[in-house]
Amino acid sequence: MKRIALIHTVGSVYGSFGPALQKMVGEKVKIHNVLDDFLASDPAETGEFSETNRQRLANDVYNCVLTGADIIVVTCSTLTPAVTALRQSIPVPLVAIDDEMCRRAATFGKNVTVLATATSTVAPTTGKILEEAKAAGIMVEITSHVCPEAIVALKRGDVQTHDDLVAKMALKVKNQDVVVLAQASMAHMADSVKRICGCPVLSSPDSCMREIVSLLGGGQ
Repeated sequence: MKRIALIHTVGSVYGSFGPALQKMVGEKVKIHNVLDDFLASDPAETGEFSETNRQRLANDVYNCVLTGADIIVVTCSTLTPAVTALRQSIPVPLVAIDDEMCRRAATFGKNVTVLATATSTVAPTTGKILEEAKAAGIMVEITSHVCPEAIVALKRGDVQTHDDLVAKMALKVKNQDVVVLAQASMAHMADSVKRICGCPVLSSPDSCMREIVSLLGGGQ
């Protein structure tokens, strides 16, 4: 039986990602979960992803290797640069939540907007999209909007306020080719944001799960 290890920083993603992944995979897999909220809360407070936090993430990843995982997935976009730096030292595929989403984002057109609820995610997400666009020989211009109050509301269990704030942020988007939802915890708002913005909207969980299915050798 294949094993997948998931490293989360937000409780709502911890609760939803595994069951949704199991459904999409369509075959029996063993899923292990790690919740380490400090990995995201510390950079949100300090404004940087410290060397101490890099070591903490590395420890979490190496512990996942010890589970016998065939694939390890980090479900927090803030951590993507650190995940990328770790890849060569890990003996199994190490997937960042927004790898596939950012690859796709570069293909819709020149004008890309990133919506985020964590300030610490804006630079990693925009940087990743620009990196993917450059690799594909595509020019993109990225606009970003961030509403930290939304994720604060979500962490205290106030989903309605979170969703209202995300929708209000989406109203700022005009004449874009694609909108990217930087946090996995925003994914349930994809259809609503699409209606508001009038353009395609990408969220990381669905794209990431399809990448995992491909790595497992399945077909969806």
